[in-house]
Amino acid sequence: MTVSRALRQPDKVSLNLRGQIHTAIRELGYVPNQSARALAAARADIVGVLIPSLANHVFSDVVRGLYAGLGNSNLQIQLGNTHYSEDEEERLVRLFARQRPSALVVSGIDQTDTTRLLLSEAGCPVIQIMEIGNDPIDLVVGFSQVDCGRVAAEHLLEQGYRRIAFIAARVDPRAQRRLDGYWAAMKRAGLDDPNLIVTSAVPTSVSEGRVLFRDALERVPDIDAFFCGNDDIALGVLFECNRAGMAVPERMGIVGFNDIEMMAIAYPTVTSVRTPRFEIGRRAMNLVRAALSGTLIEERVVDLGFELQVRESSLRRP
Repeated sequence: MTVSRALRQPDKVSLNLRGQIHTAIRELGYVPNQSARALAAARADIVGVLIPSLANHVFSDVVRGLYAGLGNSNLQIQLGNTHYSEDEEERLVRLFARQRPSALVVSGIDQTDTTRLLLSEAGCPVIQIMEIGNDPIDLVVGFSQVDCGRVAAEHLLEQGYRRIAFIAARVDPRAQRRLDGYWAAMKRAGLDDPNLIVTSAVPTSVSEGRVLFRDALERVPDIDAFFCGNDDIALGVLFECNRAGMAVPERMGIVGFNDIEMMAIAYPTVTSVRTPRFEIGRRAMNLVRAALSGTLIEERVVDLGFELQVRESSLRRP
């Protein structure tokens, strides 16, 4: 009991006794048992965070925002990588829930029925991030993926492009909704053609963008613009256009998604949908802290919006 008090309420233990205890801790290599603490305090000071990729810079921005939102709290982040797998997400939710975390943050709104049930019964705040929906498990922070796709396609249509292709690698549910937005805009314009949609199941990369570009043009030679599933794919399209001598934006228009730093310094600069990734993470952690403090949260769906950053790659000159 004295050791526990020295670690948790050191002001209640004499300086001499605290010194003896910390000396023993160093000699023994003692590390506090978080599971035991959780049993005693009902909840561990852990926020479990599930993201689909640790390598993707998009999610690294989200994680930076989550850490920024911690402030001076006692909370710690425990990361889990689902690898875009529903089964792995369910396994990690089970694992994290057994540890009785203070909160759980999960990517997307497309959890399986089993995972949704596990999250609903976790007994802690649950924040879904990266998009919005009408039926959150608890709270959701993001933006409309459908609107992103619609706005990107409408921009290209306004610039006079007509044979606008959608290309993407490893189409997860969020990319699928961007595709849905693109398709709705093309259909309203009477320009919907299934042959203009080219996707692959491999992980996204700049190299895969080059492959998808060539595959799309082989299928539909008169394509005059590309809305790309993300910026890696868009950069691959840009590089391949330059290699083939296709003028951008005169012959080929390009729009990416996420607006990473490279888009503003490429030649020509590349139009992209800017998403508030850092702010999503920060706001999600702020909601966690508010919920844990007992603050009444009336807004269950937090829409942070997005912005189309129009640059040279999609602006046709008169």
